[in-house]
Amino acid sequence: MGGALTRYRVIAWIVGVALAVLVLIGMPLKYGFDRPTVVAVVGTAHGWLYMLYLAATFDLSRRADWPLKRMLLVMLAGTVPFVSFYAERKVSRWAAPERARTPEPVAG
Repeated sequence: MGGALTRYRVIAWIVGVALAVLVLIGMPLKYGFDRPTVVAVVGTAHGWLYMLYLAATFDLSRRADWPLKRMLLVMLAGTVPFVSFYAERKVSRWAAPERARTPEPVAG
């Protein structure tokens, strides 16, 4: 589950930053200054990255055996600015006891 958690954490941060840039920089530029370039580029990137976020969340939720409601709420976290950062911290805390129970593979 460690790899799935790492993938989720990385994509959660990337999606969160992209959404923050879109909302805090792109939208004011588009609607306040008629400069839609940031929204066009970052909005498209966020859309594609959000699909990766959904896949990473689904993968992690199946490996961690989450209930459907938890999985859906974490998936929705990527649509609200700054909530993906909060969700990433919560998911990391949920996964900590599971990671402590799972022994690390022995190299050799």
